[in-house]
Amino acid sequence: MRRLLFLFLLLNLGGCSQLGVHAWERGTLAKDDMALTADAVDLSLDDHIYFSKEGTSGGRGFAGGGCGCN
Repeated sequence: MRRLLFLFLLLNLGGCSQLGVHAWERGTLAKDDMALTADAVDLSLDDHIYFSKEGTSGGRGFAGGGCGCN
């Protein structure tokens, strides 16, 4: 039973080894169509709403800012 459990766990360790982006897939993922927000107007509107609510300017890439009431 222990050997079977060990074999099962050993096989499951290799299950996540193929995650990630391969070199030949990076060109496809770098296209503008693959961006999370393809429209610059929508992105600027989202930024305006964010810093209007939080009381900060920017803050897209890091946490913090705002009124501190949370």
